[in-house]
Amino acid sequence: MARREHQRIVTWLPPLSPSFVLLGLFVVGPILWCFYAAFTNTAMSGVAARNPRFVGLENFANIVSGTDVGASLWLTVLFVLGSAVVGQNGLGMLLAVFMQRRGRLLRGVVSSIVVAAWVLPEVVAAFAVYAFLNSQGTLNEVLSALGLGQQNWLYTAPMFAIILANVWRGTAFSMLVYQAALSEVPGDLTEAAEVDGAGPVSRFWHVVLPTIRRTVVTNLMLITLQTIGLFGLIYVLTAGGPDNKTRTLPLLMYEQAFKFGQIGYGTAIALVLLVLGAAFSMVYIRSLRAEV
Repeated sequence: MARREHQRIVTWLPPLSPSFVLLGLFVVGPILWCFYAAFTNTAMSGVAARNPRFVGLENFANIVSGTDVGASLWLTVLFVLGSAVVGQNGLGMLLAVFMQRRGRLLRGVVSSIVVAAWVLPEVVAAFAVYAFLNSQGTLNEVLSALGLGQQNWLYTAPMFAIILANVWRGTAFSMLVYQAALSEVPGDLTEAAEVDGAGPVSRFWHVVLPTIRRTVVTNLMLITLQTIGLFGLIYVLTAGGPDNKTRTLPLLMYEQAFKFGQIGYGTAIALVLLVLGAAFSMVYIRSLRAEV
């Protein structure tokens, strides 16, 4: 038995060895280095760049004693809840349900419009939203034509602006996931509920949603992890401003590590971001286990 297991390992290990090497170099290696750097005073320049020293929990003590990380942590959670959990997930579900029994032409048009935002490069999408929301942008032109007040949305409502931008760009993923899930819901279940007198909302809530529950949780996990680490879209739109009102953890980490050159402190913030992602993941994993 042991010999057969050994032969099986020898068979599949050589073809996969390049993947293991690349995984170690570009994924496991950087993560381990971040864990090491978070406990040092590594910097971009100066003595600490040439000879970094071990500082123990000093970086994490600074995180706890300061207010920057706490404020950025709250903004990150708010951004994830608003743009991923509620925005992308909810709008993606609504679009998928809306197009479920529509004609091919309407489905094609709506899908093309939504997916077009998703396939745009992040920087291009950010500039498109900037052109829409800035003081001389499209939104203010429309409001002016309607006789309504104008404002610079990126300054007066910066968190709303970046949430709207991320929802616009990322909803296509949830929509496609839910379209596939809804197509697998047995028709006899919804027909039986309809015969029993259940309305559209009741059928969706009591029949369709429990059937695709695992898909919902999996989609929430994926878009949450994608959103937690979002950097480019926010940086192009607001660069964390005004007055740090949109400085989420990825932007704070970038600022400390590359603007101020404090690599050790920046990697400690990165570990806080990792813990936040793990916390969200544990909630979703427990939801999946609860179903089993």
